[in-house]
Amino acid sequence: MKGKSIIRMVVMSLIMMSFTVVISAQSQATEYHSFDYHDWQNWQISDGWRNNDPFFGCHWNANRVNFNQGEMELSLRTNYSYPAPYNYECAEYATSNFYGYGLYEVSMKPANVSGVISSFFTYTGPSYDAPWDEIDIEFLGNDTTKVQFNYYTNGVGGNEILHDLGFNAAHSFNTYAFDWQENYISWYVNGQLVATATENIPRNPSKIMMNVWNTYGINEWAGPYYGENANASYQWVRYTPN
Repeated sequence: MKGKSIIRMVVMSLIMMSFTVVISAQSQATEYHSFDYHDWQNWQISDGWRNNDPFFGCHWNANRVNFNQGEMELSLRTNYSYPAPYNYECAEYATSNFYGYGLYEVSMKPANVSGVISSFFTYTGPSYDAPWDEIDIEFLGNDTTKVQFNYYTNGVGGNEILHDLGFNAAHSFNTYAFDWQENYISWYVNGQLVATATENIPRNPSKIMMNVWNTYGINEWAGPYYGENANASYQWVRYTPN
């Protein structure tokens, strides 16, 4: 009987170990998000406020986030109920959860309007009781034949990389990605490695975010904004952990 009890204990231990491995694997599984509708359990829409930054020329408004035929549209429109010069409403979409090292991918088509930024990035900061860490893929609306990569670690930036795409990103959907690891960040366009950074890499888990907004007072960066309507479209986002 004693031998049978030992065998049962071993079997139960193996079952529990297998169960733990399965749970761990599920928590580290790839997450794929399509944009057929607003997933209110896992995503948040910014609404009713403006970034505390004079270079942001608009207020986040939930009306500027829309879903149609499998795509999410983030848009920028004039709203004269806001005082000038910040009398525009813009769009931002973010995960509820925070994510760490891994591969981040998006299929998107940016706005081709001077002074407008279309983005895909990870972010955390003081509003989440964390240092300002951020990794960016940004399209500057005055020239969407290029894409800008950047990152901030504990609020320190100045890591901009401007990459010539060889095509106009505003004309079609393409896949953009970055692989965020402890010692490097590598950026990809349609699966091709195009840039890598290895110094002072961010380390804090961050939200996955997308937004469209107009600049104010920084014409030398993305061109002047003349009040035009702007739209950026997104098909899907995927996160693959290490």
